[in-house]
Amino acid sequence: MSIKFPLATSSWEKEELEAMQRVIATGMFTMGEQVKAFERDFAEFVGSKHCVMVNSGSSANLLIVAALFYTQNSSLKLKRGDEIIVPAVSWSTTYYPLYQYGLKIKFVDIDLHTLNYDLEQLELAVTDNTRAIMAVNLLGNPNDFGRIEEIIGGREIVLIEDNCESMGATYNGKQAGTFGVMGSFSSFFSHHISTMEGGLIVTDDEELYQILLSLRAHGWTRNLPKQNLVCSDKSDDPFEESFRFVLPGYNVRPLELEGALGVEQVKRLPALIEERRKNGVLLQRAMSNHPDIIIQQEIGESSWFGFSLVIRPGSQLTRKGLVETLTGLGFECRPIVAGNFAKNEVVKYFDSEVHGVLKNAEHIDTHGLFVGNHHFEIPEAFESLSTIK
Repeated sequence: MSIKFPLATSSWEKEELEAMQRVIATGMFTMGEQVKAFERDFAEFVGSKHCVMVNSGSSANLLIVAALFYTQNSSLKLKRGDEIIVPAVSWSTTYYPLYQYGLKIKFVDIDLHTLNYDLEQLELAVTDNTRAIMAVNLLGNPNDFGRIEEIIGGREIVLIEDNCESMGATYNGKQAGTFGVMGSFSSFFSHHISTMEGGLIVTDDEELYQILLSLRAHGWTRNLPKQNLVCSDKSDDPFEESFRFVLPGYNVRPLELEGALGVEQVKRLPALIEERRKNGVLLQRAMSNHPDIIIQQEIGESSWFGFSLVIRPGSQLTRKGLVETLTGLGFECRPIVAGNFAKNEVVKYFDSEVHGVLKNAEHIDTHGLFVGNHHFEIPEAFESLSTIK
């Protein structure tokens, strides 16, 4: 069966191809002025002071966690053994940096309708031992940050965001990814904008920003200002300073080609999000009252990464049957992110625990899937979805 409704399509036009050709003509491909320009433009789009581009959203999550270990701000600083709360449904690289830095991971159930935190369970899971919360905005849907902030209250709990699937989503007019002290984004092919591979971190914190700059490129001082918040003043002698290493960093730099693509893509971003939201309205009209399928309940303004279809508890539909029906209609289907991640074999390596019962995460794992959304009209897709029985 041919695919009529794929999960993702290209958002490039001639401007992106021309931007790549300009970079190719220079013969310089490593991170440079185009990356800086994209960082500046993206920070302006989301309303953050700083943006750091890296090679993937996964690397963005890694650097966010690492930065919290090297900050000198005691209210933000994490150490091995600290407890961090995570939703049970997300992608693998939400969790891996937490394990790699020795944090104690506490899985909390998600809401069957929003696919984000079950807020009652989150409130019960937070204790005096909780040091951080990772908010994952799933499939374009921002979390209820007003409620999360109430749950945190006056406690010293660090909020960070994995916003890799929700670029352009807003809650009370504020961009998702900017509620935590740092937020990650992805510009992989299948996401809201594409730089081939790519990721971004935004923050308003100057020290964290400088730590991220160093961690991104070997932990050296080369990309830091002379007077900085990471180490002592830099030498004016480039030979002496260029290979001075002050943090145990990585090489997760993006390419200049990716930066040039980002410059063009961020210009399109408002229109891309608007079209996805129009499709979201059509999905809601077609499927809100479906007797057997639950669609995602919007919090704030979703940027509708994709369209989740969850079989209602008690329905006679099976996921296998639903996949067969959708495939027959021409839809490309995928599980909802990684389903209930707490049941994956890799978790045996984690220092982790489950708060309560992951009832909804397990239901998503066995009875949920999603289909693609796009930056152009797809009315035939909603007509087809409404025929599902």
